Amino acid sequence: MRPKKTRWVKCEPGERCFKPRCKPLSKLEGVYLSLDEFEALRLADLEELKQIDAAGLMHVSRSTFSRIVASARKKVADGLVNIKVIRIEGGCCKIKKGWMKK
Repeated sequence: MRPKKTRWVKCEPGERCFKPRCKPLSKLEGVYLSLDEFEALRLADLEELKQIDAAGLMHVSRSTFSRIVASARKKVADGLVNIKVIRIEGGCCKIKKGWMKK
Protein backbone atom coordinates (compact mmCIF):
# COMPACT_ATOMS: atom_id res chain seq x y z
CA MET A 1 0.00 0.00 0.00
CA ARG A 2 1.31 3.45 -0.94
CA PRO A 3 1.89 5.93 1.87
CA LYS A 4 -0.68 8.71 2.07
CA LYS A 5 0.22 12.05 0.56
CA THR A 6 0.32 14.94 3.03
CA ARG A 7 -2.90 16.93 2.91
CA TRP A 8 -3.05 20.67 3.63
CA VAL A 9 -5.72 21.90 6.02
CA LYS A 10 -6.75 25.25 7.45
CA CYS A 11 -8.18 24.06 10.75
CA GLU A 12 -5.88 24.12 13.75
CA PRO A 13 -5.44 20.80 15.50
CA GLY A 14 -6.79 20.56 18.98
CA GLU A 15 -9.39 18.70 20.92
CA ARG A 16 -12.59 18.61 18.93
CA CYS A 17 -15.31 16.35 20.21
CA PHE A 18 -19.06 16.43 19.71
CA LYS A 19 -21.06 14.37 22.18
CA PRO A 20 -24.78 13.70 22.53
CA ARG A 21 -26.14 14.97 25.83
CA CYS A 22 -28.46 12.00 26.31
CA LYS A 23 -25.82 9.57 27.67
CA PRO A 24 -22.57 9.80 29.63
CA LEU A 25 -19.38 9.69 27.55
CA SER A 26 -18.38 6.32 29.05
CA LYS A 27 -21.53 4.69 27.60
CA LEU A 28 -21.15 6.01 24.05
CA GLU A 29 -19.37 4.55 21.06
CA GLY A 30 -17.25 6.88 19.01
CA VAL A 31 -16.58 7.82 15.41
CA TYR A 32 -13.17 9.25 14.51
CA LEU A 33 -12.88 11.87 11.79
CA SER A 34 -9.35 12.71 10.65
CA LEU A 35 -8.34 16.35 10.21
CA ASP A 36 -8.33 15.94 6.42
CA GLU A 37 -11.88 14.54 6.49
CA PHE A 38 -12.96 17.47 8.66
CA GLU A 39 -11.29 19.91 6.25
CA ALA A 40 -12.92 18.23 3.23
CA LEU A 41 -16.35 18.66 4.86
CA ARG A 42 -15.59 22.30 5.57
CA LEU A 43 -14.50 23.03 2.01
CA ALA A 44 -17.25 21.04 0.26
CA ASP A 45 -20.25 21.71 2.48
CA LEU A 46 -19.57 24.93 4.39
CA GLU A 47 -17.51 26.85 1.82
CA GLU A 48 -19.42 25.18 -1.06
CA LEU A 49 -16.31 24.85 -3.21
CA LYS A 50 -16.23 22.64 -6.29
CA GLN A 51 -14.34 19.41 -5.68
CA ILE A 52 -11.55 20.33 -8.10
CA ASP A 53 -10.96 23.65 -6.29
CA ALA A 54 -11.10 22.10 -2.83
CA ALA A 55 -8.74 19.31 -3.93
CA GLY A 56 -6.26 21.91 -5.14
CA LEU A 57 -6.33 23.66 -1.77
CA MET A 58 -5.64 20.36 0.01
CA HIS A 59 -2.93 19.37 -2.54
CA VAL A 60 -4.67 16.11 -3.50
CA SER A 61 -6.33 14.87 -6.69
CA ARG A 62 -10.03 15.44 -7.25
CA SER A 63 -10.73 11.72 -6.95
CA THR A 64 -8.84 11.55 -3.65
CA PHE A 65 -10.82 14.55 -2.38
CA SER A 66 -14.04 12.80 -3.40
CA ARG A 67 -13.09 9.69 -1.39
CA ILE A 68 -12.10 11.80 1.65
CA VAL A 69 -15.36 13.77 1.70
CA ALA A 70 -17.47 10.63 1.13
CA SER A 71 -15.77 8.92 4.07
CA ALA A 72 -16.29 11.99 6.26
CA ARG A 73 -19.98 12.26 5.38
CA LYS A 74 -20.54 8.57 6.16
CA LYS A 75 -18.84 8.91 9.56
CA VAL A 76 -20.80 12.03 10.51
CA ALA A 77 -24.07 10.39 9.45
CA ASP A 78 -23.19 7.29 11.50
CA GLY A 79 -22.48 9.47 14.53
CA LEU A 80 -25.71 11.44 14.23
CA VAL A 81 -28.04 8.56 13.38
CA ASN A 82 -26.57 6.04 15.83
CA ILE A 83 -25.97 8.53 18.67
CA LYS A 84 -22.17 8.32 18.81
CA VAL A 85 -19.44 10.69 19.89
CA ILE A 86 -17.75 12.37 16.92
CA ARG A 87 -14.05 13.00 17.54
CA ILE A 88 -11.77 14.90 15.17
CA GLU A 89 -8.10 14.04 15.39
CA GLY A 90 -5.09 12.70 13.51
CA GLY A 91 -4.41 12.27 9.83
CA CYS A 92 -1.42 13.06 7.62
CA CYS A 93 -1.93 16.81 7.46
CA LYS A 94 0.00 20.05 7.54
CA ILE A 95 -1.57 23.28 8.71
CA LYS A 96 -1.62 26.01 6.08
CA LYS A 97 -1.39 29.58 7.39
CA GLY A 98 -2.86 32.58 5.59
CA TRP A 99 -5.58 30.59 3.81
CA MET A 100 -8.12 32.24 1.54
CA LYS A 101 -11.16 33.89 3.09
CA LYS A 102 -14.65 33.77 1.67
